[in-house]
Amino acid sequence: MINQSKKRVLECLELFASLGNIRSRTQFGGFSLSADSAMFGLVSDGELYLRANDDNEAHFCRKKMERLIYRKRGMDVHLRYFKVSHDQWSDPQILLRLAKVALKGMRREIESKKNSEALRLKDLPNLTLALERMLWQVGIENSGDLRMQGARKAYLKLCAVKKKNLGIHLLMALEGAILGFHEAALPMASRELLTQWFNHQQDQYPLTMH
Repeated sequence: MINQSKKRVLECLELFASLGNIRSRTQFGGFSLSADSAMFGLVSDGELYLRANDDNEAHFCRKKMERLIYRKRGMDVHLRYFKVSHDQWSDPQILLRLAKVALKGMRREIESKKNSEALRLKDLPNLTLALERMLWQVGIENSGDLRMQGARKAYLKLCAVKKKNLGIHLLMALEGAILGFHEAALPMASRELLTQWFNHQQDQYPLTMH
């Protein structure tokens, strides 16, 4: 499957060249597709999936495109990626139009995030009202504050207030909130780095982290 995915990525780089500077890197066990840093697609198991958001998810649903489902500990996590069918892939014009819809949505989302740095914490992925109140206690009042602090520093502040280790899932949730991902769908590279950091904290501060 990995060779099929790499072949599909090369085809995508050529097909979508007109959309901008197309780049690919490993993500979710597959390969992401970005145009000028805006990620709009994913190649997994040799198939192309286009990324959706609030603006265009209904459009992909109307096209009866299959949603990508990620299995986490026996549970299905429905991701906002929609599979390009064989017929859609076979028609370059249709495919390019669909990719443009996905890319336009992601660019608008990026711009919206830039213009809403003061977004309430509870409106971010993974964050509840209770967690928002906990973050207020450590001086993190909005999404801009959280991004400035970063997941690791915010996590340590919360642990200091609660005087205990709050668990790696909270750390992942904070990172996901910053990056815009459901905790279970956090990119593997981010997950591995955070796990290493978390384990190091446990080794360095066993009394406070256990």
